[in-house]
Amino acid sequence: MTTVPAPTSPSTAALSAHDSNSSNSNSSYYRHHLFFCLNERSNGDACCAQHGAQAAFDYCKQAVAQAGLAGQGLARVNKAGCLNRCSAAPVLVVYPEAVWYTFVDHSDIDEIIESHLKSGRIVERLLIAPEMGR
Repeated sequence: MTTVPAPTSPSTAALSAHDSNSSNSNSSYYRHHLFFCLNERSNGDACCAQHGAQAAFDYCKQAVAQAGLAGQGLARVNKAGCLNRCSAAPVLVVYPEAVWYTFVDHSDIDEIIESHLKSGRIVERLLIAPEMGR
């Protein structure tokens, strides 16, 4: 199982420069930022909205809060428009690691919360292949 890099170890010079100018140079405002694609296409093309993305977003937001993981220094769960990974729908991405997941049900969301957010381990079975786009 892959371990997520520590959030206090920025991997780019730009991020390091930004952090060195902040009052707390070892942390970001959020440790994890989750974006759920909730895009809906009116022309019938594949989209995350057709795959229960809104319900998964609502569930994740509530589960993260109930787990005590929401807020400054912890995690933020946000809506997003099209993330252009429609062929893998539904999708969510976790930053700062830029880990792209697909999911089927609440148990997948629970696994992402437990493994990725709480333990820093990527859920390999839910990863989206890099070549999967629109």
